[in-house]
Amino acid sequence: MKTLTVAAALILGTAVSIAQTAETAPAARKSCDDLKAEISKKLDAKGVVGYTLDAVDKGKEGDAKVVGSCDGGTKSIVYSRGAAASAAKPADEKKPQ
Repeated sequence: MKTLTVAAALILGTAVSIAQTAETAPAARKSCDDLKAEISKKLDAKGVVGYTLDAVDKGKEGDAKVVGSCDGGTKSIVYSRGAAASAAKPADEKKPQ
C-alpha cells in the first residue's frame, strides 16, 4: 500500500511540474524587442534621456550594464548612457572631399 501511495505521489508531482513548465515557458521566452520596449517605457516614465538599449549575446555584454534577459536567456539587454550622442559624432567629423 505504501508503494502505491509513493508511486501516485511521484506521478502527480511529475504531472504538475510538466504542466507548470509548459504553462510558463512562453512567458520565459520573451522576445528582445518586446523587452526593450518595456524597459524603454519605464526609463522614459522616469525622465531618462540619452540612452540606448541593445540586445547582445549572453557573455558579450562587456562593461555595459545588463538590464534584462530575453530569447530564453540566450541574449542580454544592455543599457548605455549617452551612446546616442557618441554615435552621431563620427558623422560630424567627416571631412569634405
